Amino acid sequence: MTEQQQVSDDGVMTRIGQALMLLHGGDREEARNRFGLLWQQIGPDGDPLHRCTLAHYLADAQDDPDTELAWDLRALSAAEGLVGERLAAHGSAVALRALYPSLHLNLAADYVKLQRPDAARVHLDRARAAAEALDDDGYGNGVRAAIARLELRLRGN
Repeated sequence: MTEQQQVSDDGVMTRIGQALMLLHGGDREEARNRFGLLWQQIGPDGDPLHRCTLAHYLADAQDDPDTELAWDLRALSAAEGLVGERLAAHGSAVALRALYPSLHLNLAADYVKLQRPDAARVHLDRARAAAEALDDDGYGNGVRAAIARLELRLRGN
């Protein structure tokens, strides 16, 4: 990776982080607007790591369940498009493995909202299987707990 690519990467991830702070602070509309501008700048053929990260958070900023599902599907597609060299350049192979349970969990939750329990169960099973890559830390325990909660919810359907 060239120095210019690294600076560009740092800038994109910083801007994603800034919009994420807005989202977590409750300003969903402004976060959505900033995420949308970044998405336009990155483009459909942009860096898969950026597209995955951005789509993952863009999904969280949506009010419409169908739109949320579309963004979560884009995030998973971008994650699957990452190749070893790109991950090594970011030092992100471990981070990506830790992201898969969350990506599938989000898709399962989307399908629950859309009253599609069979599709939800498929992604919940994938989330559970991918959760083996998670560390025994706050993030990993939180994702595993969310998987368990969604499993209980689906059993009720």
